[in-house]
This record gives sequence, structure tokens and C-alpha cells, in this order.
Amino acid sequence: MGYISELRKVVGTKPLLLVGACVLVFNEAGHLLLQKRADTLDWGTIGGAMELGESMEEAAHRELYEETGLRAGGMKFVTLLSGSDMYFQYPHGDEVYNVMAVYEALDVTGTPVVNDHEGLEVKYFALDEPIPELNPFNEKYLRKAGYIQKW
Repeated sequence: MGYISELRKVVGTKPLLLVGACVLVFNEAGHLLLQKRADTLDWGTIGGAMELGESMEEAAHRELYEETGLRAGGMKFVTLLSGSDMYFQYPHGDEVYNVMAVYEALDVTGTPVVNDHEGLEVKYFALDEPIPELNPFNEKYLRKAGYIQKW
């Protein structure tokens, strides 16, 4: 059982401060890889919470592989997001305030596939037009990080 699951046994659905990584994977055309999330049934970025003893960059590499089967030669740090607007409530009621390191994956190898239970599908999207069914929280932090500006 993971760190967050252990915490949830104690605090239930009450808000937790979670530290994690978001990994942005772009193809040659500059399109962003998203996954159709199994929990919210909408499209979201790759990433998740750090495990105990892990660095943010290690979490980014792990989450990239766990969710897509891809490997990156490196990670380019983009920004750190935090604050009241990084609050999220999952459909099952768990509440979190995220502290999120945003990375761009570099020298990516492999073919993206659904590699765990968190995703239903993976697909590349252009960022110059609205993405149908984009998770509102993901849209918020893509805007905050400067990746979505036009729509």
C-alpha cells in the first residue's frame, strides 16, 4: 500500500498537501500527450504524487513510464505550481492541495500506451485550439504554466 493510501486511512477525505510532478510530452508537431483518466473520464496530463524518498525528477520519470510506457533521456524543469488554486477534489471525495513541479520530457523513447489502471487511452492534442473534455484542473495549470494562451 502506498504512502497516500496510508495517510488516507488516518485523515479520510480531508485535504492533504501533496507534492508531485506533471510531465509534458510533445511530439514532433508540438502536440501534447494526454491520457483519458479512469477516475474523471476526461483528458489529463501525465504525472502524479511523489513517493517517500523520491526526488521530483525521479517521480516525473516514474510517472511517465507507469502511465505511458515511455522513457525520457532527461527532464526540463518548467515551473513549480502551488497555492489555493491548486486545490482539487477527486470524484470519490478525496481533497488535495497540490505542489506540482512541471517538467517537459526530453529525448523521449518508446510508443505511448496505457500502461496502468489510471488511464483508459493516450493521445496527442494540439494546444492552439480547445481540447474536448480536458480536465478543468489540468486546463488551469496548463494556463498557469503558460502552455495555453489563445482559447
